[in-house]
Amino acid sequence: MFYVQRDAQGQLVRVEATVYAEATETLPADHHEIQAWYAHEVVETSLKQLKQSDLEMIRVLDDLIQVLTQKGVIRVTDLPPAAQAKLMDRNQAREALGGLSQLIDDDETGLI
Repeated sequence: MFYVQRDAQGQLVRVEATVYAEATETLPADHHEIQAWYAHEVVETSLKQLKQSDLEMIRVLDDLIQVLTQKGVIRVTDLPPAAQAKLMDRNQAREALGGLSQLIDDDETGLI
């Protein structure tokens, strides 16, 4: 049994397995609205995981391109102009952040 809350149009806005103050009714686990609610939640969770994975893969690809260019396997100019521009922008941003990290010495204590 699930406790649910609906909006003014009758759409589910909250579904919980335990009772809560705003719950207006209960529905069985096999009810089509409960099934749809959790199916939507699974999709949303999967999309969030993919977005996070995309961000992590961007860094992997960025590092891979750096290694390949440093080893002379590829040249940045081998890539399309749009890719070159994006890589240059990322390199400049990373260098700027690297320059900022030099302001703090891990061995130092206290305030600057």
